[in-house]
Amino acid sequence: MSLPAAPLRRRALARTVVALSAIAATALALTGCSAGSASADSKTVTFLSWDSQQTMQPVFAEFEKENPGYKVQASYAPPVPQYIQKLQTQLGSGTAPDVFIITAENKTQIMNGGFAKDLSGESWISNVAKAARDTYTKDGKVYGAAVASWGGGFLVNKDLLAKVGYSAPPKTWDDFLALAKKLSSAGITPFYEAADGVPVSLAALLGLENESHGGSMDKQIWAGKTTFAKTWTPAVKTWNKLFTESAEPRTVAGLTGDQVTQQFEQGKVAMIGTGSWNLGAVQQAAPNLKLDFLAVPGASGESYWAGAVSPGYAINAKAKDPAAADKFVQFLQSKKGVEIYQKQTQSITTTADFTPSLDPALTTMSSAVRDGKFYLPQVSWPDHSDVLNSEAVALLQQLIAGKINPEDVGTGLDAKLQSTK
Repeated sequence: MSLPAAPLRRRALARTVVALSAIAATALALTGCSAGSASADSKTVTFLSWDSQQTMQPVFAEFEKENPGYKVQASYAPPVPQYIQKLQTQLGSGTAPDVFIITAENKTQIMNGGFAKDLSGESWISNVAKAARDTYTKDGKVYGAAVASWGGGFLVNKDLLAKVGYSAPPKTWDDFLALAKKLSSAGITPFYEAADGVPVSLAALLGLENESHGGSMDKQIWAGKTTFAKTWTPAVKTWNKLFTESAEPRTVAGLTGDQVTQQFEQGKVAMIGTGSWNLGAVQQAAPNLKLDFLAVPGASGESYWAGAVSPGYAINAKAKDPAAADKFVQFLQSKKGVEIYQKQTQSITTTADFTPSLDPALTTMSSAVRDGKFYLPQVSWPDHSDVLNSEAVALLQQLIAGKINPEDVGTGLDAKLQSTK
């Protein structure tokens, strides 16, 4: 994951993202230079990246070194809305590159529309983590090769916590609230979390609920076997104690992820809810902070991480140079390709043949993330994630402001899901 792009990706994952709907029927004029202009026998693979040129150039250079005669012709668009819009334009006008990024936000449309090649028969696909394969699978066919995942929890300022005698992570949600009260009594702002998306802490609490349903909570909701009201309400009630017990001010309803991070970087708040993708940016802005990531504790003593599989590499079903595309994606998930990418991005990579060397602050979460033990509702929802995400954010902001009750969140999501049918 590209650190310069992380704030954009954070905001975009938390907000409503324009879905890739009706691509096949949309033929928009292509803006910028075409990424799909290589001839079929040129040994040139065209690639649309949302990681920056600075991040990807070492990867390209090694690919070309190991594959004499092959070249990567790359174009770039920042994540997520800008990237999806550019890809939509290219797919609609038949100018899409040989290889592009498939994301949680556009995977359904990409897979349903037949825009990506089935990778399930590739000899190397087993090197891709199971959680990554599952994320980009439809009807037993794999359409994306993701090489990393991210985790989310509490990023803490260890020096501020030490001022109130902190020595070990809270085991329960009530322990976390007690820690927040100690910080508040010491004149230290305990906790901030952005309200411009489904908060990381709530996502982790919902992950525990999902685990109690055997990892199929959302499938059961969509099948009519349970409801948002039944599954979300316990977690939302627990999470709402942040505001009813003054661990977090209700004014966070108006804060963005960037604003929360800036407060943390300036030492004005002891803990924030965020993801591993934010660590590098925080360290760069505030190199003297002593940091650690903590899992989110549940009501009964279990803990969990928010998180999701990172975007994957997809091969255009109508690639102009399919052989070059195959060779390139095979390299991107190879040990050498992942090693270079991880060095550039500090991502928690998940491929089987490479174990990343990570910042000590990520040690606690790394094994869980590499094992796929995380949850993010927007990614797990079978469809209509854009509409439901907008509704969830609106309802949670009302809850934070004290205008509705925890039960109203699940009821509202049930109503919104019903309206999509």
